[in-house]
Amino acid sequence: MEVTAATCGRSSSLGIVIPPFRKTNSFFKPMAMAAAQKPLPSSSTTAVSKKQKTTSSATSVKLLTRVEQLKLLTKAEKAGLLSAAEKAGLSLSTIEKLGLLSKAEELGVLSAATDTALPGALLTASLGLLVLGPACVYLVPEDNLWQVVIQAVVALVSVLGGSAAFAASSFVSNLQKSS
Repeated sequence: MEVTAATCGRSSSLGIVIPPFRKTNSFFKPMAMAAAQKPLPSSSTTAVSKKQKTTSSATSVKLLTRVEQLKLLTKAEKAGLLSAAEKAGLSLSTIEKLGLLSKAEELGVLSAATDTALPGALLTASLGLLVLGPACVYLVPEDNLWQVVIQAVVALVSVLGGSAAFAASSFVSNLQKSS
C-alpha cells in the first residue's frame, strides 16, 4: 500500500483520506511518530548502557530471597541453634543489650554479604591461613619450649581460622548463587 501526503490529511492510493493527528493529544499519536520525535542515542552510549544494565543485574544479590529459597531459618530451627545460643547466654535480650544489631549495621555485614568479591577473598584468606600453619611449624626451630608453643598456637589458629574462612566462603557463595 502506497501512502502519499496531502496538505489537509494523508491519503492512500485507494482514495481513503486519513485525517491528520493532533499534536496536542499525545495519547493518540502512533508509535512511529512518537519514536521519530525522540532523539536517537549514539551507538556507543547504547553499548555502555547495555553493559551497565547487564553488570548491575548480574551483580545484584537478593540475600533475603536466597535465604528463603535455602530455607535457612527452618534449618536453624530444626538444628536447635536458637536454644543452644540461649543456653550459652546469648538470647535476644542479650543481643539487644549488647547492641550487636547496630554494630552489625555499622560494620556493613549485610552489604558485605551481598558483595560478589567476598567469597573469593574469604577463600584466599583460608588458603593463606592453611598454608601458614605448616610453614610456621617447618620454619620455626624447636630449640626452646616457647618456640614449640608458638608453633602449636600458630598451627591451631591457622587450622581453625582457615577452616572457618573456607566454610564462610562456601556459605556466602551459596547465598549469592542465583537459582
